[in-house]
Amino acid sequence: MSKEFKFVTLDKTVIPELKRKNVDGHRFYEIGGTAYPSMTTILSLKKTEELKEWRSKVGEDVANWEMRRAANRGNALHKLVEQYIKGETPSIRDVLPLGMFKLIKPYIDNIDNIHLLESVLYSKKLTVAGQVDCVAEYNGKLSVIDFKSANKARQEGWIENYFLQTTGYGIMYEELFKTPIEQIVVLLVAEDGTAQSFIKKKADYEPKLLEAVQGFYKYFNDKQLKKTSWQINQISI
Repeated sequence: MSKEFKFVTLDKTVIPELKRKNVDGHRFYEIGGTAYPSMTTILSLKKTEELKEWRSKVGEDVANWEMRRAANRGNALHKLVEQYIKGETPSIRDVLPLGMFKLIKPYIDNIDNIHLLESVLYSKKLTVAGQVDCVAEYNGKLSVIDFKSANKARQEGWIENYFLQTTGYGIMYEELFKTPIEQIVVLLVAEDGTAQSFIKKKADYEPKLLEAVQGFYKYFNDKQLKKTSWQINQISI
C-alpha cells in the first residue's frame, strides 16, 4: 500500500541559478560567479588511498565494471524512492533495484512533511555545494535524509563519510532556510537483503567535516599551484 506524503512549501528563491562544471577532474557548482566544490568531491579525498588499493587488488577492468554497476544501482534506487514519495508510477523495472526498494520502503514510510527532494544546496560559510537526497521529518524530527545502496550490510565505522555528507547538507539547509536540522539520517539497503537506518546528531560530525573541507582546499590549491609552476617552466623552456 502506498503512502501519500505531504510537502512543505519553501521559498526556493534562496537557491540561485547554478551550473555544474569540471575543474581538473573535480566537480564544482558555479553559483553567482563563485565555484563551490561538491560535497562528494571533498569527501572522495578521504577514500583515495583505499580505492587505489582496491583497484590494484581487483584490477582496473573489474574495478571500473563494479563502480559502474554500483552507480547504476544507486541511481535506480534513488529514482524509485523519488517516484514513490511523489506518488508517481515507477519507471524502473529491473529486479534488483525493485527488490531493494521493497526492503527500504518501511523506512521511507517514516518520512513525511517533505521540505526538499533531490535539491542542490550550497553554503557560503563552508564554501561547498551539493545535491541533497531529502530534507523532511523522519519520525517527526526535521532531518537530512540520505538513501544509500551497498553490496552488504555496513558497520557505522565504515560509513563515516555518509554522516559527514549529511552534516554538510544540514549546514547548507540551515544557512539558506534559517531552520534548524534536528538529526541526520542514513537509510541503507544492501544486496544481501539487509536494510538499516542510522540516526545521528549533526553537531557530532561538524569538526571532522570542517577538517575535510580545509583538507580539500589545501590539496586543490597545491595542485593548481604545481600546475601553474609547470606551465611557467614549459614557457621558459
